[in-house]
Amino acid sequence: MNTSHSPRPWIIAETNWKQVKATKYEVAVLPMGATEAHNWHLPYGTDSYQNDGLCAEAGRIAWEAGAQVAILPNIPFGVQTGQLDIPFCINMNPSTQFMVLNDVIASLAGVGIPKLVVFNGHGGNDFKQMLRELQAKWPQVFLSTVFWPNMDSGKDIFTLLGDHADERETSLMLHFHPELVLPKEDWGAGHTHPPRLQALKERWAWAQRAWTQATDDTGAGDPQHSTAEKGAHYAAALSAKLASYLIELAAADTGHLYDSTR
Repeated sequence: MNTSHSPRPWIIAETNWKQVKATKYEVAVLPMGATEAHNWHLPYGTDSYQNDGLCAEAGRIAWEAGAQVAILPNIPFGVQTGQLDIPFCINMNPSTQFMVLNDVIASLAGVGIPKLVVFNGHGGNDFKQMLRELQAKWPQVFLSTVFWPNMDSGKDIFTLLGDHADERETSLMLHFHPELVLPKEDWGAGHTHPPRLQALKERWAWAQRAWTQATDDTGAGDPQHSTAEKGAHYAAALSAKLASYLIELAAADTGHLYDSTR
């Protein structure tokens, strides 16, 4: 039996009823990932692996600062309606995500957990409108969402920014799980094909990307400059920033969030 690792009380899947019963948790974090192709070289679980790594470290920092946070198990499926022709890109429709969120929030509300952060690791997910409706239904639980690329773009760390299996994600996976990343000679270039419609090209109109038409290898962004060192630097920056929000949120009176002074 391996006894080298003690249960982390902020990781709900690891901890136990003895710890939970003795703790007044203030903030729960629900990571929402995906199961999808990530260029040729990254695992299908990339979004979920990143969620786990970032949330665990942010939870540690927050917990050690005195914030009673609970990291819930990652949901490994996301919206994949633009990749239905790629095997094992498992789609969870937004309507299903809404029901999952409703049930999670109901479970938290029933035992007095006052705050939930939906931590999004997949670009195809979008929880804002869901949380608008669910906040009205569950006013006793303060709801918010974080999409990790919005916390820090990494522009000061990386050479070439993309948005899927790019230098950022490849570097993060080289840091978190190098054993799951194929050798560099197997990395695709992450080249994308621009849309022909001008409004889509200028990005003031939006339509879902058909990934096998818009990309050569399902990647969007060149990963060639990726390194584990960059991934470690970026992971530390993201985790620290998320932790700062969890610490502040845990201490906040969510009934008085706005400064009325001028």
